Amino acid sequence: METSAYLALGSNLGDRLEHLRAAVRALAATEGVEVTRSSRVYETKPVGPPQPAYLNAVVEVRTRRSPRELLDVAQAVEAQLGRVRTEQWGPRTIDVDILTYDEVTIDEPDLVVPHPRMHERGFVLVPLGELDADPMPPGDRRVGTLRLPSDAVLGVRPFAPPLVVPT
Repeated sequence: METSAYLALGSNLGDRLEHLRAAVRALAATEGVEVTRSSRVYETKPVGPPQPAYLNAVVEVRTRRSPRELLDVAQAVEAQLGRVRTEQWGPRTIDVDILTYDEVTIDEPDLVVPHPRMHERGFVLVPLGELDADPMPPGDRRVGTLRLPSDAVLGVRPFAPPLVVPT
């Protein structure tokens, strides 16, 4: 059975835009994963230790893969593009996170869906809002019902048009 999922992409090392484009190509080349559309690309302030600004986007995928298999795909794309995990919230060539997987809720040590902090981060909510006007954040709520801090979207600036989705 095919389902819809949203994936967040982020990069703040090297050719950031090319890393996002390469992630989309790698996802699209994966059996059982079809990238259907992309948000625009945004430049955002980093969360965590001092580091360069990020480029962020959200892509929608249709997939026959389970949430666990989709996590494996995301981590394989990260490895393929040279991601090295050295510091939590540290700089990276690419980050691929599962934001939502249909309306499924998963709470496992290494896989939490919907993404547990997506509703706190403008760099996720702004591009996700381009693709889904009322996505499902954690806690069975809808974004339309959240009271976001006034600074939630500060520092989220349009940078480039949507990423090209391979056909």
